[in-house]
Amino acid sequence: MALRHTPVSQLALQLAGRTDLDVPFVLRQVEGWQRLRTKVPTWAGHEELLYPPRLSLEQCSGETAARFKAEVVGQLIHGLHPTDGHGLRMADLTGGLGVDFSFMAPLFAEATYVERQEELCRLARHNFPLLGLANARVVCADCIDHLTRMPAVDLLFLDPARRNSMGRKTVCIEDCEPDICALLPQLLAKSQFTVLKLSPMLDIAAAIRSLDCVNQVFVVSVGGECKDLLLVLAKEKQPATITACEDHTRFSFTPDEEAQAQPRYADHCATYLYEPSPALLKAGAFKLTATRFRLDKLHPHSHLYTSEQCVDGFPGRRFEVVQTFGFGKQDLKQLRATAPRANLTVRNFPASTEALRAKLKLREGGDHYIFATTLNDQSHVLILCRKR
Repeated sequence: MALRHTPVSQLALQLAGRTDLDVPFVLRQVEGWQRLRTKVPTWAGHEELLYPPRLSLEQCSGETAARFKAEVVGQLIHGLHPTDGHGLRMADLTGGLGVDFSFMAPLFAEATYVERQEELCRLARHNFPLLGLANARVVCADCIDHLTRMPAVDLLFLDPARRNSMGRKTVCIEDCEPDICALLPQLLAKSQFTVLKLSPMLDIAAAIRSLDCVNQVFVVSVGGECKDLLLVLAKEKQPATITACEDHTRFSFTPDEEAQAQPRYADHCATYLYEPSPALLKAGAFKLTATRFRLDKLHPHSHLYTSEQCVDGFPGRRFEVVQTFGFGKQDLKQLRATAPRANLTVRNFPASTEALRAKLKLREGGDHYIFATTLNDQSHVLILCRKR
């Protein structure tokens, strides 16, 4: 309808004083559609869908991330039964708006959505049939109570709340609600696999130590930003595999492989410079990235790589190096003359991006990129590049 394309603030003024409409409801539906038409376009394509208050819209997954979760789940259950989830069951114990659930549920014969907020359950009962989820069962209950009572399923999914009682964000597993560490025995008893969606700020090594049954870790980056950290828990313990995922690239490794990698270190920046994707940086494959792609690392803590020949398939951004500058007056004068406008990035450097930009008197933007970093000989440099 035409109202959907009107900015919500403008629409609120237009509808002020109307008694023939439930104005707060209309504004909420318009805002919901406007937010989800880019975040979850498949949902926004259904005209009769109903939307929740803003917080649930902000907290729900985007469609790209939700589809990736479904891909991970599909791979897990393929090992249980290779014929389209025949006879398999899942439960999402922290349903929320239900975006993740809506993409995973079609993989199963039975799918249960559990949510303690009655309003979200009411919306789920209305929305799921419109989305074609004929196998979805909506249960309004506390997830811990339901977990205690429910029969065993093939897969459990949880997205624990990451805010404490004061409304502040939390990143430790123990500080989330529900506490996964406390629930671990029940989770393992009630499912073949448990998939956890956690804060991308979480310490991966600490999570693996705390849970002691993590088989796989997925770091999911969308549009250059880490969105999700997925942990797969399983009854059968095995060394955890960590996979950094961005767009169509995947980089998988084990912590032992990273610990044992012995990269070469460059004494200067060569023709090409490589910056890892956010997912790869979060995953922690700092040394192994260099050895896998036969690149030289600039410094143990800089996490930038270089080579004379251009290497294809690198999970991140590639740049062609124009020139490397020091911090002498002549160097800085020449840098400003060559690139008065540039995109500045700081990696392992004793100044913030804002402070360095002010010192260099650089305007932001343009086709040039400058990396302020430290080389293996501890010298500080400015590497001027163009994107490959």
